[in-house]
Amino acid sequence: MKIAFIGTYPPRQCGIGTFTNNLVKAIVANTDSKKISKHAMVIAINEDGQKYEYPDEVKHVIRQNHQRDYVDAAKFINYSDAEVCILQHEFGIFGGDDGVYILPLLHRLEIPLVVTFHTVLKDPSYTQRSIVEEIGKKAARIVVMSKRAVEFLTDIYGVPKEKIALIEHGVPEFKHLPIEKAKQKHGLAGKKVLFTFGLLSRNKGIETAINALPKVVEKHPDLRYIVLGATHPNVLKHAGDEYRDYLRRLVKKLGLEKHVYFNNEFATEEKLFEYLNASDIYITPYLNEAQITSGTLSYAIGAGCTVVSTPYWHAQELLDNDRGRLFDFKNSEELSEILIDLLNNEEKLAQISSNAFDYGKKIKWPKVGKQYLYLAEYVNDNWEKEIATEKQLIDIRMLPAYNLEHIARLTDDTGIVQHAKYGIPNLKEGYCVDDNSRALLMALMAYRQNKDKEALRLMPIYLSYIHYMQRENGDFRNFLSFSRQFLDEYGSEDSFGRTIWALGYLLRFPPNDSFRQIGRDIFFKSVQHFDKLESIRGAANTIIGICYYLKDAQNDEGMVQKMNRLVNIITSKYEENSTDTWKWFENEMTYDNAIIPLALMSAYEITGDEKAYNIAIEATNFLESKTLKPDYFVPVGNKGWLQKDGEMPEYDQQSIDVMAMILLYYQTFQVTKQRDYIDRMFKCYLWFLGENSLRLPLFDHETNGCCDGLESSGVNRNQGAESTLAYWISHLAILAAQEKEHVYMKKENNVKSEPVLV
Repeated sequence: MKIAFIGTYPPRQCGIGTFTNNLVKAIVANTDSKKISKHAMVIAINEDGQKYEYPDEVKHVIRQNHQRDYVDAAKFINYSDAEVCILQHEFGIFGGDDGVYILPLLHRLEIPLVVTFHTVLKDPSYTQRSIVEEIGKKAARIVVMSKRAVEFLTDIYGVPKEKIALIEHGVPEFKHLPIEKAKQKHGLAGKKVLFTFGLLSRNKGIETAINALPKVVEKHPDLRYIVLGATHPNVLKHAGDEYRDYLRRLVKKLGLEKHVYFNNEFATEEKLFEYLNASDIYITPYLNEAQITSGTLSYAIGAGCTVVSTPYWHAQELLDNDRGRLFDFKNSEELSEILIDLLNNEEKLAQISSNAFDYGKKIKWPKVGKQYLYLAEYVNDNWEKEIATEKQLIDIRMLPAYNLEHIARLTDDTGIVQHAKYGIPNLKEGYCVDDNSRALLMALMAYRQNKDKEALRLMPIYLSYIHYMQRENGDFRNFLSFSRQFLDEYGSEDSFGRTIWALGYLLRFPPNDSFRQIGRDIFFKSVQHFDKLESIRGAANTIIGICYYLKDAQNDEGMVQKMNRLVNIITSKYEENSTDTWKWFENEMTYDNAIIPLALMSAYEITGDEKAYNIAIEATNFLESKTLKPDYFVPVGNKGWLQKDGEMPEYDQQSIDVMAMILLYYQTFQVTKQRDYIDRMFKCYLWFLGENSLRLPLFDHETNGCCDGLESSGVNRNQGAESTLAYWISHLAILAAQEKEHVYMKKENNVKSEPVLV
């Protein structure tokens, strides 16, 4: 069996790279041929601008911050003869926010995936949690190195326990030298040796150990403390050797120049184990508990060192059963006492060392490699059977629970606030008619479907805002400051059209007569402006509103004529700009694209205009060809738009484009009765829940809001009105479509059921 390994790799100086290299060799050592090229290929992660002379097993390279490289790597793996992929996951080694670029690669894999988590956070950020949850769904198995990590994955990230394998950090086989002989080799004969190694950064807490030394040196003047390791590359890039210089100043201040030595190098494993053999005590003085795995600690145990450590999570487990000693974080006094006690008691030192050495035999790399190989063989043999159970039809019960908490949070007695900073209303940005019209539409849909009292309570606020923003001539202003100052004289044709859409829906489905009456007043006061509209999206939004009105007032021929003029604007634009290869209304696709064919399909339902219908179908098919992938929906990104015959801009993706596509498919289903439009509707809806280019959810289950967009580096965490309303309108449309499909299926099977209103 051949395995594809993804991770950093030597000669890149990185702890994950060392781990990946050891894992490759350990797995291959458990095969018959022992040839790396037969059983392994490596996809190495490079920092930008760096090039390495990789060994032959590295077959492909990903540049950390080049998103396209991740997609190309997925193709490379899929076209190779690899049967299983093993990923080493650490947030800092992949591109995008918290390494989000790895997700598109993983979701494109066509072979089973095993993931080793080197970090599992107890208090993750939104993006970090989302990444781990998505990996948990995709991976056939997840490997962690401590019991605490298992608890975190199940309790915090919802990963099924049966998916998790506990395999401890491996330790290389090495030549064990007697301590005095090892000391002599490094000029440490007759000295008491303390040792710490690893890439240097402030979270290592070396100052705690240094501050503990003066009292120890008084009792043991022959003491030497060796700190081995280069400065962490990321620290070096941003802060230089500031931390090492600080430690040197501290050593000088305490008069410890003859007792503390810094060896600034990324040491070979051979040299590392020579120092471990020469050490009386190994110290890991990390500053906080949030260290789920420590390779340096595993190495020290494997070497049979007496370890003294702060009680971070991995240390608590690995030093249990008298395999080491623990002292509190930043507590130099306690560390001094423990060091003096151990250095004064040779028998105690020897017993702890023996306990550690015995345990270390169980975690040598050959044994760890055998466990990984068995796991890879198991997922390869059982993967098809397992994924078959996951390919189920969408269950409506999987949708987030209906909850207008964030909508209510954004709404005050004036209207719904435009923007939010994360989940908190940003009052500085004030209000707009666009969002209050969307909010009115959403509230009407919610009340119609659920008879929701909260939606009914919010409805007058949005309608009142629209009424306040209507000028005497029937047109609408758009923007209002938080202090209720008008910020424009006239809104855009887009905002006008969206308002007519909401008002038309209100006239079709009023919650009571008072709403109908004020809705009619506002609607008909604005009708005089229908003949002035020229923009394609202003016309489209207005058409949709008129169609709702006409379903309630079918004999208004004057309104049909006004609508037909707007339809003609759209169809004329199509005839002017479409070609054999570009079936669209403009020479570029920009925002809210699906609204345009949605308007034509809505008009067709009223008038039976075949021309409008045919153009709507052609344009829908063309839009679909650009945006609907086999597995997920990719709305046109607003960074550059899609120019005629140009490249598709993938980011930034916006929620309103997803909502428009969902509503287009719903309307097309209602007209054609073709149920595959419901399937496509669901596929677009799942964009909100993580079925998208980055495989990150935009709906926030904690706030019940929706993030403002999908950017190349991750999710825009602000949760403003536009995106949140787009989500809830989409959510309500999905519920309505599911019920509509249910009724339609009953009719197909000649089963009587109650009618559902459109």
